[in-house]
Amino acid sequence: MTSDRISKTVTVLPDTATPVSARPAGYAALADTYDLRVPAALWRSAGIIRRHTRLEADGWLLRSTRYAPAETLAGHLEFALKWEGVNLPILAALFKVVPADELRAAVLARPTGRYARRLWFLYEWLTGKTLDVPDPGKVRAVPVLDDEVQFALAEGTISTRHRVLDNLPGTAAFCPLVRRTPALDRYVAARLPEQAREVLGRTHPDVIARAAAFLLLSDSQASFNIEGERPAPDRARRWARAIGQAGTQTLDRRMLESLQRDVIGDHRFVLLGLRVGGGFVGTHERTTGLPMPEHISARAQDLPALIDGMIQFAERATGKVLDPVVAAAALAFGFVYIHPFEDGNGRVHRWLIHHALARAGYNPLGLAFPVSAVMLREIDQYKRLLESYSRPLLTVTEWRPTERGNVEVLNETADFYRYFDATAHAEFLYHCVATTIGQDLPNEVAYLEAYDRFVAGVRGIVDMPGRTLDLLHRFLHQNGGRLSQRAREKEFSALTDAEAARIERLYEEAQGERHPARR
Repeated sequence: MTSDRISKTVTVLPDTATPVSARPAGYAALADTYDLRVPAALWRSAGIIRRHTRLEADGWLLRSTRYAPAETLAGHLEFALKWEGVNLPILAALFKVVPADELRAAVLARPTGRYARRLWFLYEWLTGKTLDVPDPGKVRAVPVLDDEVQFALAEGTISTRHRVLDNLPGTAAFCPLVRRTPALDRYVAARLPEQAREVLGRTHPDVIARAAAFLLLSDSQASFNIEGERPAPDRARRWARAIGQAGTQTLDRRMLESLQRDVIGDHRFVLLGLRVGGGFVGTHERTTGLPMPEHISARAQDLPALIDGMIQFAERATGKVLDPVVAAAALAFGFVYIHPFEDGNGRVHRWLIHHALARAGYNPLGLAFPVSAVMLREIDQYKRLLESYSRPLLTVTEWRPTERGNVEVLNETADFYRYFDATAHAEFLYHCVATTIGQDLPNEVAYLEAYDRFVAGVRGIVDMPGRTLDLLHRFLHQNGGRLSQRAREKEFSALTDAEAARIERLYEEAQGERHPARR
């Protein structure tokens, strides 16, 4: 197929269905025409319809016939870049099958055009090859990513050769992208960090310190619980310390491997460091032992380059040059899809969220947002999110079982882990952050303030050591504000009936002044 003409009988991308009668355009048309094998997930398709309107429905971007592209390679590429943004998985696959001369011709058709120069840059950026295209002359540099369509770096670097501003968040080795959506725009406009600081601004420093310690331990325990583990208290505390130190050092491979050692604990039966064989998430068939993967990890031979690319992304995008939650989602979910370790991937994945947020100063100093606790409470949604990419990835991954019940990947898959649309991941992570700020943090502060009021009141009635006061409060909390008959007869038999009644009223009054939600 040459660039002269693209078939008008194109069909939609695999596993999608057009909501109205439409003629696919842009990336959808290119993927079909060139039979590009990419995971059909997390990216809307574009189509041309007869109506004189612009619609977005069921994952489709629809434009009327007045916007229809020329039925050529150049026409569909320009349409794609203009309306759909940069789709790195499809572009990477396309550039592998379209001859360089055809891409050169597409650029030379409009050598100074904004879309031609972006296309030219992306071809050389993705392939490492050079197109024989002359200097575009004195034209204004245009950004590679349209920041009204996709989240881009606030500061980029000028490519003088192409006259474009490279504002991509990563490098060609690793660069997930996130589209702007109404949901993400609302989260950004909500200024969540300011909400957190407002809560802390009206809270006593001692209460803040205790709340921060509880939330940190809560996140650590939840991260283990997500993996189906019930860690010993000292192990949960060690991981909490690791979370508390996230963002204080530059990320590198040695740090990731050190985190894996910390989280595994007993590693006698686990190979530490990058995998040397295949990897998958799933089960084994009961009788044959054959693997039944729900997710297939990146090939072992691709891991060094992918992890190095991920580290470059962290260095380039974390901080204040990219929205911190967007950067955290792309980094952390990219890591968990790569799945570089034999074990410990999930907890390191969630640690990376804390790392990216802390590097940007997104959370108040000394306070980690317990996003893992929200993920645990909404575990079904979290799993569906992971499956939303893992399942389509299975459809384009060729593999066979090994003698030891592992998988061996037979085709090139590295680009599937380098480039993916992380929009849904960013929306979910923003939801988790918003929940911790809107619910978990104020609820914990209110709980501690109510506890302090209760303790102060009880000490005005009877002398008790701190440990006994804590036990008393716990009993009341567990029994709806009343001391059980057992507690009155055993641990607190020394209380008179009048004292017990006053203490129960104190508890009720202290709780009445706090937010009704309890931990």
